[in-house]
Amino acid sequence: MSEIYDITIIGGGPVGLFAAFYANLRESKVKLIDSLEQLGGQPAILYPEKTILDLPGFPSITGQGLTENLIEQLNTFKTEICLGETLLEIERASDHYRLVTSKGEHRSKSVIIAMGGGAFKARPLEIEGAENFDNIHYHVQNIDQFKDKKVAILGGGDSAVDWALAFEKIADTTLIHRRDNFRALEHSVSHLKASGVNIRTPFIPSDLVGQDRTITHLEVEHSKTKEKDHLEVDHIFVNYGFKSSIGNLKEWGLELERHKILVNTKQETNLPGIYAIGDCCTYPGKAAMITTGFGEAPTAVNNAVHFIDPKQKVQPKHSTSW
Repeated sequence: MSEIYDITIIGGGPVGLFAAFYANLRESKVKLIDSLEQLGGQPAILYPEKTILDLPGFPSITGQGLTENLIEQLNTFKTEICLGETLLEIERASDHYRLVTSKGEHRSKSVIIAMGGGAFKARPLEIEGAENFDNIHYHVQNIDQFKDKKVAILGGGDSAVDWALAFEKIADTTLIHRRDNFRALEHSVSHLKASGVNIRTPFIPSDLVGQDRTITHLEVEHSKTKEKDHLEVDHIFVNYGFKSSIGNLKEWGLELERHKILVNTKQETNLPGIYAIGDCCTYPGKAAMITTGFGEAPTAVNNAVHFIDPKQKVQPKHSTSW
């Protein structure tokens, strides 16, 4: 039989990493399970070089930088981490939960679900043959390798605008969006319009020209006049968001609201001993931000500790008191 842990956290994104660290502060026996082969979730996988501006205490930090800091913080404790495991079943036993994953079985007295939007995959560029080119990208590991290149960025949301501003510092950058208006944060759009980024709106990518798995030109079409133009490119970055799947969430007996787990002010789900934090959960008035998830993590951990042992206080000492 597998060992029984105090708290098992499902999800290794920023919120899950902080929850694991805080659970260690409460001297709980902690395990963390994630379906990906690396920690960090969306910031580490989808936008490692993207600048995050809305974290308290950090004027700016990249997705990769945030991930590295959270892992360094967590590594001050010994935590059991299981990567590449997708949670398939949650089943209540006499005094613990049995967690069945794609690789085996785990047991835990309480569970904190921090799976974000679920398993995610970037929305593809839907042009015939796009999958045959090597210089179409959906995320970036090292932005410096594109220095002095001709870069085309597709999209009009926060990620696209942020990438355009980042690339503009090192590359000949063009941002292509099907509408004149952007969905990105107003502050970012103002910076974009004042930058040297070549903004092409309202245009839609319509064809790819290249050979030997390398695109040399991108054809774009004006969404109103149908005028066409060919842009010389070295690399194309697609930022159309991503599709996510909540997997077997519906089958675990959790109460949902619009595909998100419904929780109360204690971050409790409708199942005793199971809590949810971050983007996977909802409650009235919630702001869907990383900072919100960071605040939810201690609430879930403290209530999980009290659930396991009612003699333990829900509100512990502050770290500055130790």
